[in-house]
Amino acid sequence: MDYETPQFFRVMQYAARADRDVVDMVSGNPDWDPPEGLRDGLRDYAEADPSEFQYPPSVGLRELREEIAARRDVAVERVTVTNGAGEANHLAMTGGLDHFDGEEVLLADPVYPYYAGRANFLGAETRFVSVDDDNRLDPADVRAAASDETSVVVVNSPNNPTGAVYDADAMAEFAAVAEANDALLVSDEVYDHFDYSGRFGSAIDADSPNVVATNSFSKSLAITGFRVGYAIFPPEDGPNGDLVERARTRHMLTNVAGSRPAQYAVLQALKTTSPDYYAECRRRLEARIDRFCEALDEAGAEFNRPDGGFYVMARFPDFPGSFENVYELIDEAGVGGMPGEVFGDSRADWIRFALVTPRVDEAAERLAEFFG
Repeated sequence: MDYETPQFFRVMQYAARADRDVVDMVSGNPDWDPPEGLRDGLRDYAEADPSEFQYPPSVGLRELREEIAARRDVAVERVTVTNGAGEANHLAMTGGLDHFDGEEVLLADPVYPYYAGRANFLGAETRFVSVDDDNRLDPADVRAAASDETSVVVVNSPNNPTGAVYDADAMAEFAAVAEANDALLVSDEVYDHFDYSGRFGSAIDADSPNVVATNSFSKSLAITGFRVGYAIFPPEDGPNGDLVERARTRHMLTNVAGSRPAQYAVLQALKTTSPDYYAECRRRLEARIDRFCEALDEAGAEFNRPDGGFYVMARFPDFPGSFENVYELIDEAGVGGMPGEVFGDSRADWIRFALVTPRVDEAAERLAEFFG
């Protein structure tokens, strides 16, 4: 697979050119409202003093960093606000490749393609570790694959595309693998509010100096266009303390700073949004997962019921997950999904569907009819 070129837009552009109505199950844009506190924050900001329209601190608004630090139980100095989780992952992976001796990035297969694309962009070698039959990455397999050449290990939980969730014990084992091989564990936890299993554990809780945890508010607050994320780096007074300063410098040289109004609105949302908002989002998605998986079963598909996130992977009889077959689904069934081959060899026969559309029932009916 060509991980140098983003592949998502190939499918999205094909669907946009289709001569029929297509249910978009490609993109991961939440279709529900953000919390009201976010809109209130934007309205408040519009009336702010002109001085508030100028550059914010490069590392992020102090009050937002303090809010994040309090929620994650870390020192505020470890938190850098970024332009989404994408930049947070970039800073973490770049820092790991610079700081540690190896030139290899260890990734899961299937993999969210942007991790692999970023590794290629940085000139790193990549090694893939296949998930097991339950779509989970076995820490023992990661340990066997890691070596002196490994400088970065990337784990994503809840996982895109498999829906796997790793508990605290698994995350501690991944961190231990990184420590044993003088490498950095980059833990992307952007779907942490979408855990249906109750098992999610953050890599931060492993209390390891070889961990960077990344996250964003794109999914949890339904604001993918705001581009507010963050990274939590190891303590500055620890053995890998220079990682945070490297990241701050790169962030400033690349972006100068992030969006001040977006950060302000996110802060107001965090302060005013009750746990009920996140619980309702989970209930909505669990209901969609139920209905979609029932339809997949009727269509004779093999599928994973995700423990977290909002993606379902399915394999249909004699219909592998190639671009050609995904295009056929768009043309003939009116449903857009992502080909499994984009995510790696181990799930190349599968197709990934994003359940962030109110038309899940309609898409399910179309697939059942197409494969029925």
